[in-house]
Amino acid sequence: MHKGFLKAGHLPTLFASFLYFDLSFMVWVLLGPLGVAIAHQLHLDPAHKGLMVAVPVLAGAGLRVVLGLLVDRFRAWRVGIGAQLLVIAGLVGAWTLGIGSFSGILALGLVLGLAGASFAVALPLASSWYPPQHQGMALGIAGAGNSGTVLAALFAPGLAVALGWINVVGLAAIPLGMALIVFVLIARDSPRAPAPKPLAAYARLLRQKDAWWFMFFYSVTFGGFVGLAASLTIYFHDQYALSPVVAGYCTAAVVFAGSMVRPLGGALADRVGGAAALRALYAIAACAFAAIAAGLPDIAVALPVFILGMLALGMGNGAVFQLVPQRFAGEIGVMTGLVGMAGGVGGFYLASSLGYSKQYTGGYGAGFLVFAALAVAALVAISGARRRWRGSWAVAGAARI
Repeated sequence: MHKGFLKAGHLPTLFASFLYFDLSFMVWVLLGPLGVAIAHQLHLDPAHKGLMVAVPVLAGAGLRVVLGLLVDRFRAWRVGIGAQLLVIAGLVGAWTLGIGSFSGILALGLVLGLAGASFAVALPLASSWYPPQHQGMALGIAGAGNSGTVLAALFAPGLAVALGWINVVGLAAIPLGMALIVFVLIARDSPRAPAPKPLAAYARLLRQKDAWWFMFFYSVTFGGFVGLAASLTIYFHDQYALSPVVAGYCTAAVVFAGSMVRPLGGALADRVGGAAALRALYAIAACAFAAIAAGLPDIAVALPVFILGMLALGMGNGAVFQLVPQRFAGEIGVMTGLVGMAGGVGGFYLASSLGYSKQYTGGYGAGFLVFAALAVAALVAISGARRRWRGSWAVAGAARI
């Protein structure tokens, strides 16, 4: 790590933001790794399984906007504490009362969505401490908290077999509480954080084309990442007849690849420009998911292709957030919420469309093919946007676009 970066911001806050984000994301996608056990107990068809794992993603998308607004007005540290306490209470309540219906699972999904909204707390908190030339690295490190999805895929299926899936829901409150203690003790709001703005200022953002472009770009990169993280355990179980535990291990391998390279994506964007990096990454993702849509014969062939696609998406997440603070430095809280919301909507689309594809076509190929087409559309769009952005909003001291 570059020495200048180590001196530029506040490392305890950066670490606390990462940990907060990491364990919140573990909880956010919990229904995916538990999905095989839940579906067996509640007798769910493929469409209901897809909706089950998609609802927390969609709830997280909407709640990110709410938390983004709150962060902008009341600062990230306070909002982060309050949100985490609500999630812990929801997990303990679900474990205590039990869940015996599909509607109950959807209600739990809404609670888990609040954990997914942690994005709108952790990233502005970290970003506000760092100057423009270090935004890619700082947000890449904080954003690598999406590696929490690996923990869910790695441990939840085995724990569900040993203890029952509802007990895994209750156990998840323990690491979440530990992360909250660390957050309270060492995280701090930056004195350079932007001053609160009136609500009318937020509406004005949605009248700017760049805000919508960033939302679209992130809906593909992060939407693909979180949609797959939530769905792959069920997919590997159904498609390749893997046991829930082995399917969880395969999911963990794929998600690990995507989450660990987010800082590399930010660092690459700092060096060559976020838009330039995204062009290459969208092309790789489109090729990988088109190959998956065409059909791969067994898990030994499929797993490397999924990993390649997730590497591109994970680095793309870091590259998008190298660009956002440069363009919207004064509105980073609400823009993080809006862009994060779009990412969640993309994840909801992918997770639910895979379930409906299986339900109505007998296979998952159609869902993956449409997602590959979205990556191609993003490639074309970022190429055009880069030409326009070069002379319009690049600022002194910022990384190239």
